Amino acid sequence: MRRQIAAGINFLVPCGTTGESPTLSHEEHLRVVAIALEEAKGKVPVLAGAGGYDTHTVIEMARALEAMGADGILSVTPYYNKPTQEGLYQHFKAIASAISLPIILYNVPPRTNVNIDPATVRRLAEIENIIGVKEASGNISQITQVVQQVPEDFIVLSGDDALTLPLAAMGGRGIISVASNAIPAEMTRLAQLCLSGDFAGARTMQRKWFPLLEVNFIETNPAPVKAAMAEMGLLELVFRLPLVTPRAENLAKIRAVLESLALLEKVHVANRS
Repeated sequence: MRRQIAAGINFLVPCGTTGESPTLSHEEHLRVVAIALEEAKGKVPVLAGAGGYDTHTVIEMARALEAMGADGILSVTPYYNKPTQEGLYQHFKAIASAISLPIILYNVPPRTNVNIDPATVRRLAEIENIIGVKEASGNISQITQVVQQVPEDFIVLSGDDALTLPLAAMGGRGIISVASNAIPAEMTRLAQLCLSGDFAGARTMQRKWFPLLEVNFIETNPAPVKAAMAEMGLLELVFRLPLVTPRAENLAKIRAVLESLALLEKVHVANRS
């Protein structure tokens, strides 16, 4: 987290789904957020994860995070239950009614098998403390509809590193990034270039880092990015079932990408200094 803050990121997202929140106990979840709050110390906001398929349990977590001092919550759609659009609306409305914290919706239908339609996002945007959405549908047409239908001050964030540039061009406001775990300064710079309108510069960065953005999803996230970070000496490669270490051939591809981008060389230099 210190590395992220030093690299210039704008906010921390502990216990999002890339943080393997589904396999954390309640106590572990709160402990991770507590560490993030301690490290942030007011330097950057902390948007803590609080989502799931049981509305009551999500509300309990959200209230606990609010009591701890989180600045907001990121709430993924209920998976497996596959609620209707009205069910999604009532789910998020209930969470918003239970806390005063700002809420960012998280729409990732490839993982949850349920999609928040643009019309439902528009309805939810009318609730005062639902202030944005992390859009990871991968559907450019849908994301365009969302941007066009929500109020101007509603925050639309990319949930897909590779779509940061096109989403910003359509009116998006940034990204909650997977790749930032490995390259926080570079992903921050990419987002800044997009938001300043320097799309030529952003395209140059996108081309350079795209191999990493792509290989991060060679297997189910977050396994590849954790493997990359382990190669970079940033963490021990530990998973909780049902996630497992990527296959040997994919680990080789991840390492090849890191080598091509001189990320392993950068780590060696840092270790010598």
